[in-house]
Formats: sequence, C-alpha cells, structure tokens
Amino acid sequence: MEWIQMVREVWVRSGLDALLEALPPWLAMDERQLVFMLATPVFIGVFAWEYLKIRHDPRLVNGAESVRNFMLGAGYQTTELLFAGLIAFPVYALAYHHRLWDIPLTPLTAVGLWVLTDLCFYWMHRASHRVRWFWAAHVTHHSSERMNFSTAMRQNATNIFNGGWLFYVPLALIGFNPVWIGVCYALSLVYQFFIHTTLVGRLHPAIEYLFNTPNHHRVHHGRNPAYIDTNYGGVFIIFDRLFGTFTQERADQPIEYGITRPVGGNGLLLSWLHEYRDMFRDMARSGPLLQRLRHLWMPPDWERDETAPAPVTGGRNDGNGGEQSLRDRGESAGS
Repeated sequence: MEWIQMVREVWVRSGLDALLEALPPWLAMDERQLVFMLATPVFIGVFAWEYLKIRHDPRLVNGAESVRNFMLGAGYQTTELLFAGLIAFPVYALAYHHRLWDIPLTPLTAVGLWVLTDLCFYWMHRASHRVRWFWAAHVTHHSSERMNFSTAMRQNATNIFNGGWLFYVPLALIGFNPVWIGVCYALSLVYQFFIHTTLVGRLHPAIEYLFNTPNHHRVHHGRNPAYIDTNYGGVFIIFDRLFGTFTQERADQPIEYGITRPVGGNGLLLSWLHEYRDMFRDMARSGPLLQRLRHLWMPPDWERDETAPAPVTGGRNDGNGGEQSLRDRGESAGS
C-alpha cells in the first residue's frame, strides 16, 4: 500500500534505522518512546528526592495522589504506544510525502526545529485551554491541587484520540522529518517535567525572560482569576511575551493550584473522562443543532443562551437555578 511506503520513507530518511536495529527485539517502540523510557528512571529518582524534602507538608505532596499521578502517566504512555503508529504517524507520513522542501538535519536546522516545535506546542497548549474539546483531555493535568514533580505525570490516556498532535503536522509539510519532530516533542516534555516543582525559586533574569521556568509554570497551574489561561510556553516563554499571554506571579495573590470545579473523585477513568461526560451532557440539552455542537470548539466557560431551564447536574449549578461557568480550568481543579 502507498501509505506504508510513505511511512517507510519517513523512517529510512530519519537515519534512526541503525540505532533501533541495535536494540533488543522486544523493545517495540518509536523514537519518542525511547526518549521517555530513558528519562523515566530519572523522573522517578528526581521525584523521590523532592518527596523526601516535602513529605511532611500535605499542601505540597500526598503519597497516594503521587502514585495515581504516575498511573495516569502510564495510561497515557500505553495508549500512545498502542495507537500513535496507527492514528498519528500515517498523517505525518502523508504530510511529509507532500513536503514543500527537503530540510536536512544540521545543527542549524535542529535548533530551528526545536524552536518551531515549541511554537507549535504553544498554540496546541493554548487551544487545550480555550477549546473545550481539547480541554477535555488536558484538564487531567490541571486537576491536582498540589504542585510537584509527580504532577507532570498527570496525563490523559485519550490524548492520542483527542488530536492535539495535529498542531505539529505543518512541520512535516514544511519538510522536517516526522521522526525528528517526535524527538523534539519528547525532549520538550522531558524539559517540562522539571518545571513542575515548588522547590525552585526565581532564576537569573535572563533565564526567566527567555525560558519557561518553575516560577512561570507555577503561575500557569494557578486557578486564581489573574493566572488562568496564561504562560502556555513549553520550553520557551518568549511566545507568551509575543502573543500577550505572559503573567508574572503577584505578591498579593499566592498561587492556588487546581481547577475551580473539583472533579469529585480520584479514579483513573473519572480523571480521564469527566470533562468529556460533562461536555456531551451539555450538548445533549435541547436547542438548535449548531448551538449544541458549539460546545465542542468554544471555550470551556462558554454558555449558550437558552429559553428552557438547564437541568441541575452535579456541581454545575449555583443553587439558584442559574448555571455556573462551564470552564473546568477556571472551575474544575487544575502543560
């Protein structure tokens, strides 16, 4: 089949054939999974070090929650491993097959790809807060009321089906090999693991100006009105500065982590699926079809005008018959 040939072309041109052929045959993984596999022992070790320092403060860490966080991350990795090759990679291969240019991998193009990957991450992350369909997957990451390294592992097993990976497809169409796009994406996530902590204060002003730091990312995880929907950057914070979404922590507003409408439970399936449930419940309410469908792409706090009263559903009514904002980021707890 033609698409199989396109996938093969991507892989051969990446230059990673020889590397993965040298691995044991039971390591059936792509380049991103290889990065995550190598990084996982480091993640566990760094969290163990942090845990020893903050274990006596329940505001900062909870052992049972931290275990669940790593389980949420394992679920995410499992679905990525099982389905990324079936869902995402053929799309990247098709885009690369019709690429505009052949861009070789050199130190200069590698730096360019790194920056462009982070630009794509910025818009993907921004959409994950401002488009309810994408927020339905991303809310899992924000629904903890604590900030520590295990929080970085709170990921949604539906990510591969949710479609956030589409934001990186233009890089393949331009002419960057999808394998190297995946490597940059994986290394970006590795970097972002280390900014999920309260143990690191402000860094040198030059670093704080250019890069996403623990200080900037703590603000991003805040549910305070002044902090919601800010600091979307992955590795760099410059795109937030350019596009007007950068916010500094304010001395008069200590960060409150989480989302403003608690999830109501700790189960893995509930953590992964509760916002999908609420979104489809909102869509099921009577009204014109287009208005009902708008719940998919409008911001999480969007409400449609209705003449009929909305049904009272768990946690979504203000007690006076009026609906609260639907926004889990702003109303449920906690890139």
